[in-house]
Amino acid sequence: MYQRILVPVDGSPTSLKGLAEAIRLARLTGGQIRLLHMVDALSAAMAVGAYAISADVIDQLRADGEQMLQQARAQAVAGGVAADSVLDEGVRGRLADWVVEQARAWPADLVVLGTHGRRGVGRLLLGSDAEQVLRAAPVPVLLVRNPDGD
Repeated sequence: MYQRILVPVDGSPTSLKGLAEAIRLARLTGGQIRLLHMVDALSAAMAVGAYAISADVIDQLRADGEQMLQQARAQAVAGGVAADSVLDEGVRGRLADWVVEQARAWPADLVVLGTHGRRGVGRLLLGSDAEQVLRAAPVPVLLVRNPDGD
């Protein structure tokens, strides 16, 4: 039961709630965690209105992602759970597709991820990676909402 738990993290309070729940489950089952983070250079470029961003910015995004994964691993280890991590450069497509691919390749028994729980226009405009993972994942998916919001 849930020996291999896949946990996408982005550093947001919502993803940290998902991480905390995954650590709790892994501790209960004697399982392990694989942490995922995708460097999203395209979104960063769009946020600043640029068609491309410099290698320095991409290097900083990568370093920030590595630091985020290191902190998440430390949190898991402090909780008594073995953890490893995978960083992706984000050039292959959507986060949800990569999470599903990783769930198959690792292979995971469970995917745990934080969700904003957006509805209505917010969900329509921003899409929902959590919903896409839920629909396509080959294993059970646990969505963890942050009741305090982001």
